[in-house]
Amino acid sequence: MELYNAFIVSMSALRVENLSKTFRLKKSGSGFSGVMKSFFAPQWSDVHALQNISFDIQKGERVAFIGPNGAGKSTTIKILSGILNPSVGQVRVNGFIPWQEREQLAYKIGTVFGQRSQLWYHLPAKDTFDLLASAYEIKSQIYKKRLDNLVDIFEIAPLLDKPVRQLSLGQRMRCEIVASFLHAPDTLFLDEPTVGLDVSAKAMIRDLVYNSSKTDGTTVLLTSHDTGDIEKVCDRVIIIDEGKIIIDQSIFKLRSEYIRQKIVTFQTKEEQIAITLKGVTEIENKPHKSVFSVDVKIQSVEAVIQDAMKQSTLRDITVEDPPMEEILKTIYKDNQMVA
Repeated sequence: MELYNAFIVSMSALRVENLSKTFRLKKSGSGFSGVMKSFFAPQWSDVHALQNISFDIQKGERVAFIGPNGAGKSTTIKILSGILNPSVGQVRVNGFIPWQEREQLAYKIGTVFGQRSQLWYHLPAKDTFDLLASAYEIKSQIYKKRLDNLVDIFEIAPLLDKPVRQLSLGQRMRCEIVASFLHAPDTLFLDEPTVGLDVSAKAMIRDLVYNSSKTDGTTVLLTSHDTGDIEKVCDRVIIIDEGKIIIDQSIFKLRSEYIRQKIVTFQTKEEQIAITLKGVTEIENKPHKSVFSVDVKIQSVEAVIQDAMKQSTLRDITVEDPPMEEILKTIYKDNQMVA
């Protein structure tokens, strides 16, 4: 059994067991008397940010870690990166205990925070890259080769000598990710990496992270409110709420278990068709094109297609799952969460 457990740990990039974190907050009184009372005779309350959570992420996995605001995502990330100590539980990140071995762990992880920059604002990105190479003790030949490769992949050659303050948000985020990949981390933490980006910039960031992970075997833990990030980058999703994990599944399984509707699109010879079956809702009606939402618990897609064939000549049919955003809304509703 000990040998088996050692094997499982060796395959894990992140291993979290029975992790809890409680913050003790001082209650503040109202008015002068309340303030004085809280100063001389303070009262305290416990806030349970994490409550006995456990999960295991294998090397090379790309996992979305999501939930409503205040669910415990940031607390978990801070513990995993060694910023916070847990109240209870065991954590291993690339074999290290984060809060006890922060220096060793720093060489193994990379971080990208959409709201915070690790680049020097008034200096060119290349200067920050050089500084990071020195901090991570990357040999000059290895650094040059790695940087050239990343510059080519992320298409940032024209940006290297521009002060960071002159870069667009999308350009800066590409440089941020390059900075995080410079020391070839085994694990990458991404916190809202596409926040504020336009559609094309988001697509580029997602593709680059996904392809880099596939090529180098980098483990990715992503927190995001953007369902596009989740679908395009990750293969698995962990949903947390009120400090507890409520779902830990592959995205494929999540879709199959929570899909209650199908989107059916008909291209027809006739200008319009009307389907009035129970459980069917029309969501788009254009000349020769009709789109319906079908509640599969009430009505089968086959019955809808048959009804359409009775009243029209079909040129094309498309049956699609709803977007991930709709599935997450259903999960949040079922668990009475507020995103």
